Amino acid sequence: MDTENKRNKHTCTIFFIILFQYFLLYKTGRTIAQEEGIMPFIHKLADIELKQNNSPASDFLWKSSLPLEEISKSKYLHFDIKSLFPDKFSYPYHFHRNAEELFVILEGEATLRSPKGYQTVSKGDMIFFEEGLEGAHQFYNHGDQPFLYIDLRTKANVDVCEYPDSGKINILPAMDIFTKDAKVPYYTGEEGVREKWPEEILKKK
Repeated sequence: MDTENKRNKHTCTIFFIILFQYFLLYKTGRTIAQEEGIMPFIHKLADIELKQNNSPASDFLWKSSLPLEEISKSKYLHFDIKSLFPDKFSYPYHFHRNAEELFVILEGEATLRSPKGYQTVSKGDMIFFEEGLEGAHQFYNHGDQPFLYIDLRTKANVDVCEYPDSGKINILPAMDIFTKDAKVPYYTGEEGVREKWPEEILKKK
């Protein structure tokens, strides 16, 4: 009798494990076995390949890793490794309307340009940039060695990146870039709205 009870308990245990697996699969798309296989994704700096960018402007020259968030399957972050050549600038002076950024300096030294002026940053520094104009930034590598850093920012379905030096606007991730000459009221240029519509529709009551 004891043997039969043990067999029944074992069968029930297996049944509930299978049932729980199907519950997980239904709720998250993962089984218990898959859940057990999930581990922190460790990126080894020595194993990360950096490739030079193809900038038509010679002052903007660096090497970059592949987007590490794609390898890590990150939902909420963009991040990669960048290495800025001596006497070169990072991306043009810019800020994001819908993303925060954090830079972690791994090697070297550079000058940071921001609304606060010009500051020297070096290995071990972590620099946070908020959304909006106060988060505008750009690096210049004033040293003789590469300036290596982690570039991390929050993901947004749509972000607007602005470039104060050139008056450009970049719609991300589409990379649609426009120029702007002045800030204008919301309805500027909309006075002719009726000209865009067929008369037979506008005259309907």
